[in-house]
Amino acid sequence: MKNITVSVPDDVYRAARVTAAERDTSVSAMVAEFLGSLVTEPEPDARSARRRLFDEVAARNPGFNASDRLSRDELYDSQVRRH
Repeated sequence: MKNITVSVPDDVYRAARVTAAERDTSVSAMVAEFLGSLVTEPEPDARSARRRLFDEVAARNPGFNASDRLSRDELYDSQVRRH
């Protein structure tokens, strides 16, 4: 099993913890379940709908590029965090 680090806003994390407690599970288990649902092969209509949604979101965020991100070292470098 692999560990991943995910950053979310504080209010989202608090709400996720409450939801996890209500479901008698953990935030980690909910994230694992969600990610697992993404990798199962959806029906063709669902795949098309997901692609359309992705295209809509991408069109609203033209400057976003997933490859433009800090390395892990840069993320934790105090010089980078000050700027």
